[in-house]
Amino acid sequence: MEQASSKGSEAAENVLPQHVAVIMDGNGRWAKARSKPRTLGHRSGVKAVRALVEAAAERGISYLTLFAFSSENWRRPREEVSTLMNLFLEALQREVDDLHRNNICVRFVGERDGLAAPLRTKIEAAEQQTRDNDGLTLIVAVAYGGRWDIVNATRRLAAKVAAGTLDSDAITEEHFANSLALAGVPDPDLLIRTGGEQRISNFLLWNLAYAELFFCDCYWPDFDAVRFDEALAHFAQRQRRYGCTGEQVAAV
Repeated sequence: MEQASSKGSEAAENVLPQHVAVIMDGNGRWAKARSKPRTLGHRSGVKAVRALVEAAAERGISYLTLFAFSSENWRRPREEVSTLMNLFLEALQREVDDLHRNNICVRFVGERDGLAAPLRTKIEAAEQQTRDNDGLTLIVAVAYGGRWDIVNATRRLAAKVAAGTLDSDAITEEHFANSLALAGVPDPDLLIRTGGEQRISNFLLWNLAYAELFFCDCYWPDFDAVRFDEALAHFAQRQRRYGCTGEQVAAV
């Protein structure tokens, strides 16, 4: 723990991302490497989530968005999906009070209609209980897909145009961003993906346009505060140009 604290203080001296997004990949492969069922990997992954939330809050990160279950994950074996849904429910029952005591605001994004009623109820209760907290905002993407998000935003804008409250020629990027699931939240500055894959897998397609990307070979259950600080150090070394030249950015 002393090593993690030392690295955390070093990262804090540099530029920290305001918003970190994470694709938590590799639970199943972690379990397979140990000749264990995939479900054990998912349970171990919950512990890594707890550690990351604590580390992000300690380091002063404002927003942390976790890709917990994608729109495409419904295609996985029924037993695995059932286990994941039960894990979400158990985690909400167990963790929300602690999150609330630590001033963490919890939000969920995704297509809730496909979730079981007890889980939807717990999600709404967690959001209501923590809504006024002003520490870290923890956003959990469940049954979420970037294309789904963009289609929904398009539908919202189309409805306004049809109702005569918005001129189609007046639609801006700001209008579109404010119709997405993360409306009102700054775009992620840093995307972390574990598990060795190097793709964004339909996650926050609009919002990740200018995020710095950090790919980690370790499986999600092995991701800890030390690896998180490595990602923060990687971010601190990046020059974010947004289409400008390096010289222009340096001159600001």
